Amino acid sequence: MVKNGRLRNAVKIIHRPKEAKMIVDPMRREILRQLNIRPQTATQLAEKLNLTKSTVGHHMRVLRKARLIRIKLAKPGSHGILEKYYEPVAVLFIEDHNKMPSDLQNYFLYVHMERLRGILVAFQLISESRKKTFKIPGDVDLLNELAREIAKHIAKIGERYENTETEMNAEDLLIKIYGEALKTVMTKGIWRKVFADMNEMGTLILKEQVR
Repeated sequence: MVKNGRLRNAVKIIHRPKEAKMIVDPMRREILRQLNIRPQTATQLAEKLNLTKSTVGHHMRVLRKARLIRIKLAKPGSHGILEKYYEPVAVLFIEDHNKMPSDLQNYFLYVHMERLRGILVAFQLISESRKKTFKIPGDVDLLNELAREIAKHIAKIGERYENTETEMNAEDLLIKIYGEALKTVMTKGIWRKVFADMNEMGTLILKEQVR
C-alpha cells in the first residue's frame, strides 16, 4: 500500500449530474489526476499538460465552481506574485449511479467495463499460471450487467469512506474500494456461478488488495 504522506478526505460521492459532467471531460479528469499526485498551480499544470494557462485556468474555474478542487496553499513565487496551489477536495470521486441520467450512466458503465476487462485478464493469467481454467465471460451483455452491478455497489461502499481521511493515493484507494465491490458481487446471484471456478483465487487476490 503506497501512501502519500498527507491526510486528505478519502471519498466524495457525486450525487448531482451537473457535478458528474465535470469529471466526464477527459482534460478535467487529467487535471484532477495530476492534482491528486501533488498540489500544483495553474502554470505548473499548463506546462505539464502542454496547454495554455488560459485553457487550464478555464477548466480549474469550472472545477472550483463545482467544489471539486480547492486552494491548498498560496505563497509568493519567484517574481513576488502570489501563486495558488490547488488540490482535489477528495482523493476519489465516485458517481451515484442511480441518480445519473442515462447518458452519464452509459459513460460510467463503459469505464467500469474497461476496468473489469483488465481485472478478468489478470484472473485469466493467474489461473493459467496455476494450471487452472478460467473462462473470461465473452458475452458483451454479460460484461455490461457485471459493470452495472459494480456501479451500484461501488457507490454504497464508497459511502463508508466519506467524511474519513486517508494517506492512500487515488490508485490504491480505487483498487481497495473496487476490490470490496467485486468481492460483494462475486457472492451474489448469477455471479456466484460465473466466478465459481475462481472463488478461491479471487478471494486471495482481494485479500492482498485490502491489506
